[in-house]
Amino acid sequence: MTQQGFRPKLTYVTNLAAIRQKNGVPDEYASCHTAIIDGYVVEGHVPIEAVSKLLTERPDIDGIALPGMVEGAPGMDGVLTKPITVYALSNGTATEFMTFNPR
Repeated sequence: MTQQGFRPKLTYVTNLAAIRQKNGVPDEYASCHTAIIDGYVVEGHVPIEAVSKLLTERPDIDGIALPGMVEGAPGMDGVLTKPITVYALSNGTATEFMTFNPR
């Protein structure tokens, strides 16, 4: 995120599940990182294009998530070998927000 011009403030917590729950991330969409950006939750190794779309379009949702630890996703080792879907989170439910294909 810093390479893309963001200036994150890191906060280490002992109960990330509580932070996710407070910000509307269902357990099945959890990952290893949770960020709050301009009032939106961003869960996991979400590609910058999805974050940019979120901040530009400002939809009426809680945030976005890329569940799990997807090999080849931004910040993860490996090569993306299959499409990944970033989900929009709203009131405890998830719908497709954006899909990324391997390059």
